[in-house]
Amino acid sequence: MTNPTVYFADRTLRFLAAAPVEADCAVVDAREGVSRDKILKILESHNSVAVVAADPGAAFAAFAAEFTRVEAAGGVVVDDAGAWLMMRRNGRWDLPKGHVEAGEDFESCAAREIAEETGIRARVVRPLCETLHAYWFPPTSRWELKCTHWFELRSTGEGTPTPQCEEGIEQVVWCLPDEAAEHVREAFPTIRRVAEAMLR
Repeated sequence: MTNPTVYFADRTLRFLAAAPVEADCAVVDAREGVSRDKILKILESHNSVAVVAADPGAAFAAFAAEFTRVEAAGGVVVDDAGAWLMMRRNGRWDLPKGHVEAGEDFESCAAREIAEETGIRARVVRPLCETLHAYWFPPTSRWELKCTHWFELRSTGEGTPTPQCEEGIEQVVWCLPDEAAEHVREAFPTIRRVAEAMLR
C-alpha cells in the first residue's frame, strides 16, 4: 500500500507524503516519532490523523509492528437482480468477512465466511480492495491490526439468508442498489471503502 489508511472504528489514520488540506485533520510529523499510544491519544479528540513521512510505507510498517497482524477476507455478494447481500451486526450495517484459516487462500476464506455468516453460497468474481482495521481484542489482551481482503462475489443461487447469531449478526438481507447505498452510509468507513471499490 502506497499511502496506507488504518481505521480505528469510525476514526481514520493515514500515512502520507504531504500534509492533507482538511482543516479538521491532526497532522503528525513522522520524524517526531509515531507510537500506538501517541496516535490513540490524538484520536481521543480528532476523527482523523495524518502521519506525514518521506516514506509513508516505512512509517506505517514501523507503526504496524506494535500490533499483532491478522489476515481476513470477505466480500460483496451480488445476485442476478443486482442486489447486494448485507447484514446487521451489533446494530450496524456490515458485510460478511472473517479470519483466514491455516492453509486457506483469501478467495476460499471469503466464500467460506460468507456461507457461514449469511447462509448464502457464492463464487469470487474479482478482487476489490484491502482495508486495515486496528482494535483492542479483549480475549487475547492485545492490539490487533486486521488486513481484510475484499472481493466481489456472485451468488450461486444456493442457500437462504440466515444470520449467524453467535457472531452478533442480527439480520441478513438482499438490498437493491439504492437501499444498499443507504445502508453503506450508516456503516463503518471500511465498508464505505469496499462500496467505493465495487463502483470502480
